[in-house]
Amino acid sequence: QVQLVESGGGLVQPGGSLRLSCAASGSIFSIYTMGWYRQAPGKQRELVAHITRGGNTIYADSVKGRFTISRDNVKNTVTLQMNSLKPEDTAVYYCNTSPVTSSWGQGTQVTVSS
Repeated sequence: QVQLVESGGGLVQPGGSLRLSCAASGSIFSIYTMGWYRQAPGKQRELVAHITRGGNTIYADSVKGRFTISRDNVKNTVTLQMNSLKPEDTAVYYCNTSPVTSSWGQGTQVTVSS
């Protein structure tokens, strides 16, 4: 199992940017496909993007062209660069394996509001 700690959230105006980071412990991090998920109030948690160990990526249609996921298999980190943020991106963001195999971390709150 991989232990996960997310950071980098905050309050940003529409059109702004944020960079989320996920620090993962565990020596086998590099073999997992890693994903960023989000959960908005009253909604189910959804997969936003994932990246394979080889660097192949997929994105939810709602974030394509605005978000970029990346990983560093040496530092055991996964990053989500979020640009052109919209109010509907407001949620708690989590990282985990894809599909989910680890316990959820505390997540990091992203609020997009003017």
